[in-house]
Amino acid sequence: MRTRVKICGITRVEDVLSAVEQGADAIGLVFYAPSPRCVTIAQAAAISAAVPPLVSVVALFVNPTQQEVNAVLANVNIDLLQFHGDESEAECVQYGLPYLKAIRVKSDTNLIQYAQTFTSAKALLLDAHSHEAVGGTGQVFDWNLIPHSMGKSIILAGGLTPDNVKEAIKQVKPYAVDVSGGVEQAKGIKDVIKIAAFMAAVNG
Repeated sequence: MRTRVKICGITRVEDVLSAVEQGADAIGLVFYAPSPRCVTIAQAAAISAAVPPLVSVVALFVNPTQQEVNAVLANVNIDLLQFHGDESEAECVQYGLPYLKAIRVKSDTNLIQYAQTFTSAKALLLDAHSHEAVGGTGQVFDWNLIPHSMGKSIILAGGLTPDNVKEAIKQVKPYAVDVSGGVEQAKGIKDVIKIAAFMAAVNG
């Protein structure tokens, strides 16, 4: 089966067009103020309006208030929510949209337990654990920590680049891969050459 690709941390319309032109299946918009890739609702509305049909727009939140999520949903065309904090399953499902639950993986993380806890999630997004940030760290975690069968679709994130994504797919066999810093020239500014190289590595 073809491995899907989500390009996260989009902040500019031109980067959406580059990502889609190269074959990305989804783009991610970050609504988390401490992130250098955070977008305003106005930015996000312009970006989502430029996304063509059949490409998913994912909104990323970290322990948001209901008001924060509802403000985004009222103004931006969002297909999928992504929760990257300590949200409960009840908090994730309350908006009536499909969602991804991000797990920051370290040596003692029980991924089977997470899969059983978040049964309503469309997939679990596995990212590197860091004390400095909740995502977009550019760090790779030990893929051997992922069980062979979790009973839930996996989206692999964490330090993926054009140089390592082929091996990541070979080893983990995820439903999709998620990249942000690995296709950037600066934080929040994507690089069309790196995007093309990443997509070629995935499809290769």
